[in-house]
Amino acid sequence: MADGSALNRFDPYAARAQFPILSRTVNGKPLIYLDSAASAQKPRAVIDALTHAMEGSYANVHRGLHTLANETTDAFEAARETVARFLNAETPDQIVWTKGGTEAFNLVASGLGQSLQAGDQIIVSQMEHHANIVPWHMLRERLGVVLKWAPVRDDGSLDMEALAMLIGPRTRLVAVTHMSNVLGTVNDIRAIADLAHAAGALVLVDGCQGAVHCRPDVQALDCDFYIFTGHKLYGPTGIGGMYGKRAALEALPPYQGGGEMIATVTEDAVTYSGIPHRFEAGTPPILEAIGLGAALEWFMGFDRDAVAAHEMALYDHVVGRLADRDWLRIIGEAPGKGAILTFTVENTHAHDVAQILDRYGVAVRAGVHCAEPLSRRFGITSSARASFALYNTVEDADAFVDALIKAREFFV
Repeated sequence: MADGSALNRFDPYAARAQFPILSRTVNGKPLIYLDSAASAQKPRAVIDALTHAMEGSYANVHRGLHTLANETTDAFEAARETVARFLNAETPDQIVWTKGGTEAFNLVASGLGQSLQAGDQIIVSQMEHHANIVPWHMLRERLGVVLKWAPVRDDGSLDMEALAMLIGPRTRLVAVTHMSNVLGTVNDIRAIADLAHAAGALVLVDGCQGAVHCRPDVQALDCDFYIFTGHKLYGPTGIGGMYGKRAALEALPPYQGGGEMIATVTEDAVTYSGIPHRFEAGTPPILEAIGLGAALEWFMGFDRDAVAAHEMALYDHVVGRLADRDWLRIIGEAPGKGAILTFTVENTHAHDVAQILDRYGVAVRAGVHCAEPLSRRFGITSSARASFALYNTVEDADAFVDALIKAREFFV
């Protein structure tokens, strides 16, 4: 159970009041939003930052000489600096903007694919999101790269001994999530990085959940790439990116061609910009980046240890209330996990569970959560997922449990 003193340093009700959407009703009931692992709601600070940028100072960035262009460029690059500070990157130019986490995975896959050979190995875990699986499968199909799978134990933890055995002289990349979007498992990234680097392999981290809940320090983690997305960090959709070690970024060829990513273009040749702009072809997601910068500034204003303690207290409260329900199966109970509750209800499809919960205003996710290999690992075809965020309260937790018990009664 979370430390009560930590809870005293964070007021979820004050945080909740900053989210306009959370005052609405669904099906005549107060909205209980427990789908933040899919996409978080947006605080007033982000909404206002976007509105201000559109109403007060907007133009394209970097290439203009007029006042609006300069103001917008300053705001856009300030957001990059905010991300660098949030992740503890060495310098802001190690932050590459993309339209989200998925594009960042594909950027790395595209670049690495130009140097990989048949028989080279990429290691992923069974708990990965499809965004950290499919790009590597595409390299397997195109180049003959070999995918190896690090297994997940019954409690949802990563089998580190098995992972260590998989890493060998042909391993080129270990791609693993910081925090599972299904299990809530938090992986020991530094230990994984040490294993991979000892074999000369790179380490790519899916931080789309970890950036929200784990306070990542990319220098301490010693990862080569750390990928994040804005819409789970209380920011807008259409924005995300990655941190990369300078040597790892400079070794990647450009991902797309166009304006911004070039130094010179002639009829006979082209030269490319340095990092990060060589990976940011065309007009970037300007407003979205500004909105993400605002989200991170807002988020960093909280005691994030206290936020995490609050989220886990809600998780523990729900699990405690459901402990004697033999019709409920929890998927993922690894020590030190984050506040994600994935579950199945006996003899009931997860989609039906989610639809009944929605009648009571409770929003949860249902399906395979873009992690089909993991669902197969646990022998299920679907599951429901309640994910807790800083704006959730104990009243939300109780409303969820009450609605879930009623949903179960509906199907019996």
